[in-house]
Amino acid sequence: MLNYTSLLAEFLGTFLLVLSVFASGGNAYVVGATLAVGILLTAKLSGGHLNPAVSAAMYAKGALSLKEFLGYSASQVAGGVASLYAYRVFA
Repeated sequence: MLNYTSLLAEFLGTFLLVLSVFASGGNAYVVGATLAVGILLTAKLSGGHLNPAVSAAMYAKGALSLKEFLGYSASQVAGGVASLYAYRVFA
């Protein structure tokens, strides 16, 4: 079910994940820990995809409708772009 809470969860989870990549210089431990925490925090709200590729796989599997897939993907891309902007402005 697509709602604003699930879209916000995907946006914020992806924002933090991409920000951890930038801030840590790609440190696998930091990125992995951030991904694990992000999935744990968003799993009940949205499924914890945090990545358009995961959402595409869930759509292909039939677990997401087209509307949900497009909403999740848009939220994830927006979260990644916002993360890049925040990193460039504040770092």
